[in-house]
Amino acid sequence: MMEGLNKVMLIGNLGADPELRATPGGKAVANMRLATTDTWTDKAGEKRERTEWHRIVVWGKLAELCHQHLTKGRQVFVEGQLQTREWTDKENRKNFTTEVIATQVTFLGQRPDQRSADPTRTGSRGAATQEPASDGQPPPMDDADVPF
Repeated sequence: MMEGLNKVMLIGNLGADPELRATPGGKAVANMRLATTDTWTDKAGEKRERTEWHRIVVWGKLAELCHQHLTKGRQVFVEGQLQTREWTDKENRKNFTTEVIATQVTFLGQRPDQRSADPTRTGSRGAATQEPASDGQPPPMDDADVPF
């Protein structure tokens, strides 16, 4: 019998600088918003565009690296898996959010602050990988670890 597959790969631009926090246990967690844009030409020949926003959660050393090196507008490749969380708000309503728990983040293109500094530079690239837990799964989240 085949196991399920939960794998996400996205290339997009950050909508804001990564936000770094620490859990009560001291583990670093960064939250990022990533925009992916699809473009196409409709039947009338008009160029169309649709942007989708994704919540990205990064843990540990990878979270710290993203916070140090990434800024709004930077293009990144994110690889990870989907996770849906449920919580109850102050009005006692149930809420759900689906996030990408990143296991790898590759920095693409130029940092926005480098564009005017050196127009001949092709951009810096770097990759960072989240070490999986001993069971191969991302760290579990409990209510104390909610990043948003």
